[in-house]
Amino acid sequence: TGGIELSVGSVVALLGTLFIDFIAVRGMEWPLAFVLILVLGAIIGLAHGWLITRLKLQPFVVTLCGLLIYRGVARFYTADGTAGFAFGQNFPDLEFLTAGRSYGVPNSFIALIVISIVMWVVLHRSVFGRYLYAIGKNEEAAKYSGIRTGRVVIAAYVICGVLTALSAIYFAMYTRSISPASHGQFYELYAIAAAVLGGFSLRGGEGSLIGVILGTVLLQELQNLVNLLGIPSSLNFAVMGGVILIGVLVDQQWGVFRERRLMVDATRKSAAGAAAE
Repeated sequence: TGGIELSVGSVVALLGTLFIDFIAVRGMEWPLAFVLILVLGAIIGLAHGWLITRLKLQPFVVTLCGLLIYRGVARFYTADGTAGFAFGQNFPDLEFLTAGRSYGVPNSFIALIVISIVMWVVLHRSVFGRYLYAIGKNEEAAKYSGIRTGRVVIAAYVICGVLTALSAIYFAMYTRSISPASHGQFYELYAIAAAVLGGFSLRGGEGSLIGVILGTVLLQELQNLVNLLGIPSSLNFAVMGGVILIGVLVDQQWGVFRERRLMVDATRKSAAGAAAE
């Protein structure tokens, strides 16, 4: 849609903290807590979408405020402490689902494949996906063509919120301990970098699910390369920032080149039509 979600890391911290508190402290059954966290993620996405579409706020502003608010709430909820499981506290079924293996394959990887297939169908084989691309290209044109752009954008943020909530659960079970002050920090930058590397345009309307998966793999390989080359780990974020900058520059220049090519093609067709007459 052309909007950037900057609150991902803070949402992961907040919902991960709540999930651990629900099942480890309050004794809630984990399936109920699982569903409740997904619902909270959907509500957060719904709130973002409503603020953007109804109050006409910029996505950058809304999600930047969310970045600060959710992390602050998470830190307040834990009294700036740590949320974690007590010694010996286990949830076998949940641990198998999130951190276990099936036939030697990590269940988290299986979940990634299943979600990727579903999202690929939604993005590339559904009317909703075509609406998303149309809005990203030109929201005003999409609106005049009869697309209810507000509902589509809200739905996009709800989906984002649910997937972020699901990620929060997996991260919580992987780390088993969350410090809201640092947990999930810079995850939004990882997401943006992976999307840029995968061919997504920051202006919206371009990109593919396979591309963002490949971008994620490439980002991880870049981090591994930094370690192999002996570059200090403190420069990881500098490398990531450089990658995002290069990706934006390439995207911008590609857009200029494509517009020029379209203008040249249109001029040629116009000239050919005039000559034929």
